[in-house]
Amino acid sequence: MAYTYSHLYGIPATGLRFFTVYGPYGRPDMAYFKFANKIRKGEPIQIYNHGDMYRDFTYVDDIVTGIENMLCNPPKENELGDRYKIYNIGNHKPEQLMHFIEVLEKALGKTAEKEYLPMQPGDVYQTYADVSELQRDFDFKPETPIEDGLGKFAQWYREYYKIE
Repeated sequence: MAYTYSHLYGIPATGLRFFTVYGPYGRPDMAYFKFANKIRKGEPIQIYNHGDMYRDFTYVDDIVTGIENMLCNPPKENELGDRYKIYNIGNHKPEQLMHFIEVLEKALGKTAEKEYLPMQPGDVYQTYADVSELQRDFDFKPETPIEDGLGKFAQWYREYYKIE
């Protein structure tokens, strides 16, 4: 619909694709948040494809910075006269799920009990954000290492849930 309005009425439109966003005040249905809850309670975390998965985890502050860069910079007209663009905002570096879990465990100061399961139907082995256009057009690419991002999440998590 956004493309159609952009094309028909000359309205600039920017679409954004976010890749596995994590951080403080995150969505409780996301894996890292579920993992933190289960680790805290001593319950096993479910790890699909026996841990052989890669995700392009993106810290929330990088998403915000990417959006801020675009807010006052609508797409320029392309060769067809349209003014629309789609950008990926991701860390552009897939991390192995097991490494992500190890970093989360360290940040929370507690080891997870793990339940290894086969791949879920419909899931993908790896996600990867190509951010070359984001970098070209806005001189920006997300770069928060998971150690920093999960450290900030764990600090917020402990404070929010009043965990000593």
